[in-house]
Amino acid sequence: MISRRKFLEVSAAAGAFLLSPWKSVRRAFAAIPGGSLDPTAIPQYAMPLVIPPAMPRTSTVIQKGVGPVDYYEIAVRQFKQQILPSGFNKTKVWSYGSVNHANTFNYPSFTIEARFNRPVRVKWINGLLKNGSFLPHLLPVDPTLHWANPPGGNEERDTRPIFSSTPEAYDGPVPTVTHLHGGHSAQESDGFAEAWYLPAASDVPDGFAAVGTRYDFFKSQFSDKFGVNWEPGTASFQYENDQRAATLWYHDHTLGMTRLNVYAGPAGFYLLRRGPGDLPVGVLPGPAPGVGADPFGRFCEIPLAIQDRSFNMNGSLFYPDSREFFDGFGGPYIPESDVPPIWNPEFFGNTMVVNGRTWPLLEVEPRRYRFRILNGCNSRFLILKIASDPLASRPALAAHPFWQIGSDGGFLPAPVMLNELLMSPAERADVIVDFSNVPVGTELYLINEGPDEPFGGGSPETDFPAADPATTGQVMKLKVVPRIGKDFSHDPARLTLPAFKGLGAATNNRKVSLNEEGSTFNDFDGPIAALLGTLNGDGSPVPMGWNDPITENPALNSIEVWEMHNFTEDAHPIHIHEVQFQVVGRQSHGWRYEYRRTEHTSAVGKRLQGHRHRLPWRDHPGQGSVRSPRPLRVALPHRGARRQRDDAALLHRAHAVDG
Repeated sequence: MISRRKFLEVSAAAGAFLLSPWKSVRRAFAAIPGGSLDPTAIPQYAMPLVIPPAMPRTSTVIQKGVGPVDYYEIAVRQFKQQILPSGFNKTKVWSYGSVNHANTFNYPSFTIEARFNRPVRVKWINGLLKNGSFLPHLLPVDPTLHWANPPGGNEERDTRPIFSSTPEAYDGPVPTVTHLHGGHSAQESDGFAEAWYLPAASDVPDGFAAVGTRYDFFKSQFSDKFGVNWEPGTASFQYENDQRAATLWYHDHTLGMTRLNVYAGPAGFYLLRRGPGDLPVGVLPGPAPGVGADPFGRFCEIPLAIQDRSFNMNGSLFYPDSREFFDGFGGPYIPESDVPPIWNPEFFGNTMVVNGRTWPLLEVEPRRYRFRILNGCNSRFLILKIASDPLASRPALAAHPFWQIGSDGGFLPAPVMLNELLMSPAERADVIVDFSNVPVGTELYLINEGPDEPFGGGSPETDFPAADPATTGQVMKLKVVPRIGKDFSHDPARLTLPAFKGLGAATNNRKVSLNEEGSTFNDFDGPIAALLGTLNGDGSPVPMGWNDPITENPALNSIEVWEMHNFTEDAHPIHIHEVQFQVVGRQSHGWRYEYRRTEHTSAVGKRLQGHRHRLPWRDHPGQGSVRSPRPLRVALPHRGARRQRDDAALLHRAHAVDG
């Protein structure tokens, strides 16, 4: 077995960029190509961008005392899709679609269009079946984690199982549960990680748990509230849409499997419009694609889901099947050590995918466009820029600016002109790009200057190497073509956005921590878990587990300030369920924290400017999650805070590698 010390020596000899022991491991391996398909063999800009149409409703139901409710029946299914250019095999993926409209199954999913104060009810169906039998996962599932664990039965589900020997990857029926990311949702409709359910398959092994530990509790709550019973293999959720207009998205949220299930495909935009938090129709660029729209039509409001993926020669998705891929640790694994055999703390794909196609082309007219951008990567931070040369030396000169008008929770107080967009995983940016004065025939490129490794703050080519300009440093191509019709949208520099309301004075201040647990096995101290926690009186962290007692139980409708202290090596987004918050400050606390193994001490990074003008309402800090150790102060309104034991803190790490 290669020792950690020997591995670091080899890495250093190979020219690894060493900052600290854990960081060196990641920098040496994070950008490994991955699958058997070389990304440089994939033609770029060979396919037009797919613009997902709106998801068709199943029906409209009338709820007593409420009125009309938009009703959908949406399943996750397995199918093949042309993600790579023509000439390559289709890729087997999962994604959502309307069970009443067979042609709606697409990766990424069609967009759910919602209106302020008009509820949406969705019957979410686990359709990972073939001829009535369950389909195994497309990717390797590590059963040694704290995860859904259906084989554990009702007694051991949602736990970390104990093994007498290192197990193989789990190949049983796949649990799913859908979460509306950024939604002000009631707890029974939130898609809680322990409320998963298996498909209603005929061959589920005896003794398997069919649902998670919280499924029946929320099923009962939903039935009492709406008079709707959940059928086997399904869950029905209702979204009241009583928040500001915003760019939300929906995705799988199963305990211990989020990273894998979302990588396989199931995710889509959920756009909430109208109400006092929106602008009148016609002020912003449009239209957006509606139900039945041509996915290659000309639209001026376009959602962009940017993801990194790796592929094999047969067109299949690649995802690591061994911890060795991450840091060279070849075992022993659980139970002979505390290191999971398959789970990788981070994963970086070597190919950029936008709306389900590798390096697509979008034709734009000399007019204004509204782009709703989602960073849908598992681990990768994006630094997006519009450049005239995709291979330009990094950092490249911006050829055209963005006008950011909104973030996770809705519109900003005022538009902000930016030459680049820094986006953490799961973060959304609502931007206008004005091509009005760009000559027809001009070719522009959306590039990425974020790193091919965990992000720790700073600037490309100064604090970290930018993404490979030939592959992950390119995202999509924009080609200017003649305009059809007039553009009546407003100049973003002169836009007056909906009134922004502050939260008011806080009644409480809480301090929580984000921590990384290191292995205690011999000379290896690589990361084996990410843990939320609290702080001691001296400012040192107190990491805590999933089933530890509740520490944070805010009162409903209270206003609080939460300080989130990041003690890890990297930037980590924090996503808060059921509420939006306002970032009120960022700073370095200067705490020097020794990890479990005393020879390792984390580095104290430089102070990072807050960019507070960009971040009024959010559901995760994004840019505020900077290199350790730094606290992030956010103000929480808690208008929907719930009191369930495990999620009372309302925290869920948006960095998808945790689950």
